[in-house]
Amino acid sequence: MKKIVIIGAGPAGLTAAFELLKRDAKEYQVTILEETGVIGGISQTVRHGGNRMDIGGHRFFSKDDRVMQWWQDIMPRQGKPSFDDIKLHREKQLAKDGPDPAETDRVMLVRRRVSRIYYKRKFFDYPVTMKPQTIKNMGAATTIAAGCSYLKASVHKLPEDSLENFYINRFGRKLYSMFFEGYTEKLWGRHPREISADWGSQRVKGLSIRAVLKDMFSKIGPKKKNQKHVETSLIEEFYYPKYGPGQLWETAAEEVRKMGGTIQMHSKVTQIHTDAKGKVLSLTYEKDGKPETIEGDIFLSSMPVKDLVAGMNDVPAEMAKIAAGLPYRDFVTVGLLLDKLNLKNETDIPTLGNIVPDCWIYVQDVGVKLGRIQIFNNWSPYMVQDPEHTVWIGLEYFCAEGDKFWNMSDQECINFAVKELVSMGVISSPSDVKDSHRERIKKAYPAYFDTYAQIDDLIAYLNRFENLFCIGRNGQHRYNNMDHSMATAFEAVDNICAGKTDKKNVWNVNTEKEYHEEKKES
Repeated sequence: MKKIVIIGAGPAGLTAAFELLKRDAKEYQVTILEETGVIGGISQTVRHGGNRMDIGGHRFFSKDDRVMQWWQDIMPRQGKPSFDDIKLHREKQLAKDGPDPAETDRVMLVRRRVSRIYYKRKFFDYPVTMKPQTIKNMGAATTIAAGCSYLKASVHKLPEDSLENFYINRFGRKLYSMFFEGYTEKLWGRHPREISADWGSQRVKGLSIRAVLKDMFSKIGPKKKNQKHVETSLIEEFYYPKYGPGQLWETAAEEVRKMGGTIQMHSKVTQIHTDAKGKVLSLTYEKDGKPETIEGDIFLSSMPVKDLVAGMNDVPAEMAKIAAGLPYRDFVTVGLLLDKLNLKNETDIPTLGNIVPDCWIYVQDVGVKLGRIQIFNNWSPYMVQDPEHTVWIGLEYFCAEGDKFWNMSDQECINFAVKELVSMGVISSPSDVKDSHRERIKKAYPAYFDTYAQIDDLIAYLNRFENLFCIGRNGQHRYNNMDHSMATAFEAVDNICAGKTDKKNVWNVNTEKEYHEEKKES
């Protein structure tokens, strides 16, 4: 029996454990070491006062059919209407013999995708569309300026040596300055000219003014039979667990335990012991303040590369320097319970309480630090204790661990967030807030600057350890979505089961040049 040790009980780690045990529970002895007391990593669900928070927002959609099927095997798609579907007389394509959300919790809901940009107190589609309302919101002069700017960018392409040039080439300088420049700087704490274009190629592949116009005209005319791609703006629905993403990963963890796997919580890995022949021998981790050691035959790591390398022995100075310099962006969510939002639902989408229908609202205004607003009612009515009479929102802030914003007390941070919402006109007064909660997440976003330019050298070094597989977002220092993190686990498990030590397929996940939410049609 091979001993498999997995670092991290997030999507990548749990997927790997589940797959190994499902394929051959007699062949593999699987142990997961999780630093925190929470299952799911950044894909956790936080409970507070009868309400639930999704940290960062997690749509369950993938162009990878294997991932989509895996999710539905864990949590079947709804076969009966959800609470808000019934109240609003909403029709959806339900799964035959699927579970009833009113009677069971282990169910995946089908949700409508709505995300918009809130800029200067007006709503714009996200991604930006060229429909009449967009032109009206921008005004004639701005629209003409944006059009001329785009035409200029189409003729005179800039070298794509920065994220700034990546955006300008696709949208023109005017739209870039309105919808990308300020928000990107909020997210990363760096101006887009300082960030590698790799981030753009990972996150906005396929999106441009040309794609927007193509999308718009495809909706006007009949769909062509040979149309092979669906751009991200056409993906109008996604799956979502009844109680948020953490519910799915908590369920997956239960299944891992049922198949014989061990999940040790509050077990922080501090040392990775290697030999000179290119093998990992064991790990040291802290549990209840005491160091413990676990040996293994194969190791899978979803812990941050920075911390992984820092814990390894005999690391060459140059590799240690690259790893130590890898940057991250940390994350704070402030949950607020309100009677109502001071925003009118001017769409034709019905909602409980007639609130705006958005899952996310992207805040482009540079006058506030706030990056995004989540409306949990719209993700799932079951995330909110009283979804008909209250609105439960999450205010997302990007920061750096240890900076002034991160170090605020809970109440200071909540007061700051509430003040920003009032200034934006999203709520009328601080008295609108009925309850609140703050969550802080370290290393939420691997960043694409500083020593990231040398990441390939570090990958080559890590690949020398034949029994070590780096998986997941932080395990690969790549801004993967949840499905990509799972795909790295699938690839690693395939290799382990086949006895392969080459890691190329694991690292190649999410490096293709198609947009990661674009799904090919047959």
